[in-house]
Amino acid sequence: MRTWIKDPLAILAEAAERGIVVEDGRIVETLARGAEPRTPVDAIFDASRHVVLPGLVNAHHHFYQTLTRAHPAAINRELFDWLTALYPIWARLTPRDLRLAARLALVELLLSGCTTAADHHYLYPAGLENAVDIEVEEARALGVRMTVTRGSMNRSQKDGGLPPDSVVQDADAILADSERVLKLFHDRKPGALIRVALAPCSPFSIDRELMCETARLAESYDCQLHTHLCETADEERFCLAMYGVRPVELLEEAGWMSRRTWLAHGIHFNADEIKRLGAAGVGVCHCAASNMVLASGVCPTCELEAAGAPLGLGVDGSASNDSSNMMEAVRHALMIGRLRYGAAAITHLDALRWATEGSARCLGRDDLGRVAPGLQADLALFRLDEPRFSGAHDPLAALVLCGAHRADRVMVGGVWRVVDGAPVGLDLAALVAEHRQAARAFA
Repeated sequence: MRTWIKDPLAILAEAAERGIVVEDGRIVETLARGAEPRTPVDAIFDASRHVVLPGLVNAHHHFYQTLTRAHPAAINRELFDWLTALYPIWARLTPRDLRLAARLALVELLLSGCTTAADHHYLYPAGLENAVDIEVEEARALGVRMTVTRGSMNRSQKDGGLPPDSVVQDADAILADSERVLKLFHDRKPGALIRVALAPCSPFSIDRELMCETARLAESYDCQLHTHLCETADEERFCLAMYGVRPVELLEEAGWMSRRTWLAHGIHFNADEIKRLGAAGVGVCHCAASNMVLASGVCPTCELEAAGAPLGLGVDGSASNDSSNMMEAVRHALMIGRLRYGAAAITHLDALRWATEGSARCLGRDDLGRVAPGLQADLALFRLDEPRFSGAHDPLAALVLCGAHRADRVMVGGVWRVVDGAPVGLDLAALVAEHRQAARAFA
């Protein structure tokens, strides 16, 4: 079926003023001013009241944390204290809890215009060994693209790490399950709905050997690698005390310095480390909101891009943001970037590019992130009829500067997944009620 998304109010694409044609899940034409589709279409969607973006790509999240937003045990703490306060609470997570948390996070992201999400799930209390399977099932049911990262922690408090014994696994179990989920779910084909990445949690919750073995496994299965790195000054001190090297040196020693790798946060790099990361093509996901909430610092976005590192955006955990909204992430990235670099250094187009093409590059995907022929038909359409947009003159700038937060229509692979601001085929009120009930167990 050929569908013409016709005459958008504005579109984040070159020479596409008359819209785009979608067929078999892909964009097959972009239509410049005055153009018509080359061949007849089967359907027309009038986009004259919509601003069209490529589907937003969330490069870092923790779905399970939707159950512990604004938690009294962790409010007003920095990262290490925040983690030690919440780990014992998260240890109560059950398969049903994770399923509801993932479903709510995916729906919340979808409503914000996000069509692809990477979730970093590293928490494995007893009974939750099939966490990746649960998240894959939920993403497939909603039709959202996902890079499910098989996270891991094997350094508990008794070994000098932060997490308690109840949420870590031994390295053999981690590597065996990593191989299991790669065989089951990892799809390298263009247009894949599900891919798997391997994601040891952080230098303070894993050992060097697990990082090395994980890199070798990723090479064997041609998948991406992900971890938190250089989020806080505490992490740097920990690495120097535990390993005798800074975090980026640990990354190099473990065989992670390649285009296969993308990092969450990337705040506390020195100039030489930025140069080395860029030369290796290591991606960095900027998580502005959680960095501000936890007072961790500001990602050196401009320096990283100048060095050649792919730069994406993520909402990070819903207990440190505390939102799963990619349009908010775009606005936060712009604002904190302006504060660091000045008003002219970062534009709304830069922030939107980071949230689309940049994040897609971090995830190793060249079939997403732009409106162009041959790419996947993943689109987010926003209307500007709310009071917040009244008087706005540049529609694309208005989405970011005026604070758009909910899409009117979202398409994934040519299929509408959000219509009139609501997820298709899902009772949102019932989901929220069930999720709230589950969250009470974490009080």
